[in-house]
Amino acid sequence: MSINYKFPSDFWWGSATSATQIEGAAHKGGKGENIWDHWYKTEPNRFFDNVGPESTSDFYHVYKEDIKTMKEIGHNTFRMSISWSRLIPSGRGKVNPEAVTFYNNVIDELLANGIEPFVNLFHFDMPLELQHEGGWESRAVVDAYTDYAKEAFRLFGDRVKKWFTFNEPIVPVEGGYLYDFHYPNVVDARRAAQVAYNTMIAHAKAVEAFRGFDIANGKIGIILNLTPSYPRSKNPADLRASRIADLFFNRSFLDPAVLGEYPEELIEILREHGQLPVTEKGDGALLKANTADILGVNYYQPRRVKAKEYLPNPYSPFMPDWFFDNYEMPGRKMNKYRGWEIYEKGIYDIMINLKENYGNIESFISENGMGVEGESRFIQDGQIQDDYRIEFIREHLKWLHKAIEEGCNAKGYHLWSFMDNWSWMNAYKNRYGFISVDIETKERTWKKSAHWIKEVSENNGF
Repeated sequence: MSINYKFPSDFWWGSATSATQIEGAAHKGGKGENIWDHWYKTEPNRFFDNVGPESTSDFYHVYKEDIKTMKEIGHNTFRMSISWSRLIPSGRGKVNPEAVTFYNNVIDELLANGIEPFVNLFHFDMPLELQHEGGWESRAVVDAYTDYAKEAFRLFGDRVKKWFTFNEPIVPVEGGYLYDFHYPNVVDARRAAQVAYNTMIAHAKAVEAFRGFDIANGKIGIILNLTPSYPRSKNPADLRASRIADLFFNRSFLDPAVLGEYPEELIEILREHGQLPVTEKGDGALLKANTADILGVNYYQPRRVKAKEYLPNPYSPFMPDWFFDNYEMPGRKMNKYRGWEIYEKGIYDIMINLKENYGNIESFISENGMGVEGESRFIQDGQIQDDYRIEFIREHLKWLHKAIEEGCNAKGYHLWSFMDNWSWMNAYKNRYGFISVDIETKERTWKKSAHWIKEVSENNGF
């Protein structure tokens, strides 16, 4: 077959997931409770079909078979996360030997199959005891995280060379402290700003610790969900709205992670509205000295905004959306199952922005994907015919290819996700995997997209 889109020879083909979403065994193997175990116990009705994180896709028990399948469908890399409350059950103190054995086995199994593990330290899963201390609002929890990161580097750094401090750190801020869709369900922008700030301090401290380990060829970075903010029009009011949306939702993490400093305009807005976080002496130097080596980019959909139609109610809590309204572009292309816009060029725009404004930092697409509800509708001859997913990936890859041709430092593409996994409050409502998982039996079956990606990876293009 002729290859129209050829990728660099060492391109990373793979997928991404997180501990809480696939491991299962939530109360086994010496694991401590995290906020998800607790929230599910207290408010199971908040979760789709009342399905919680206890069993999920059971990777804890069947990782060998899953990794074998990853190899079969052409993975040469795989991003996973370590569960902090599995490795250190109460968040600080003694390491759990059963967890060390499990993660060692997973890492060794990946390497034995020619798959490089990319390991992320935190994916929304705060140990419960540390949340009771205030979670990311607390500098003591930042210190506990730094100790946890050191343990992970010490235990696994001889084999793991790509490390990430956080996945989508803005999500616990939005979900837990602004919009009430994650525990602890607080609506308070001042506390949200503190959580966001302390998370970046934790990131910088982990980077600093990592550099003390002298891991040969080791790199450490962060994974951010970057969502380009497109204005409705070129009108100055719309342009300002999109610039401020970008400050809140992208640059609040991207700038300190890559440039080592916060945008002045963001600081001014927070100061003007009395929302600045508490900082400590030396924080600025810490951030400046410990920027990311590598950036994971999660991209699903664009953000389209316009100037506010009505001034915010001065009696309502301060919110980022005081400065813009969301805008539905006429004729937009939709994932009608998930209600999200599909805009493939967004991936190119992100990469060009990183090239032009962020030193062309080494990066990769660490998540991209299409969630669909009720995929069993598309079964033919025992296989889910997910042509919509193949098209989604292919069209995004075309724009990523163009970005690489124009000199962007993009090294790979990871789909969310290898297999259907449990998704926070949505449980198994929307399926994202190359591999279908039966929630009752845990049986795995290849979707059409798994056969397609195998061929793409083998040909290093399509």
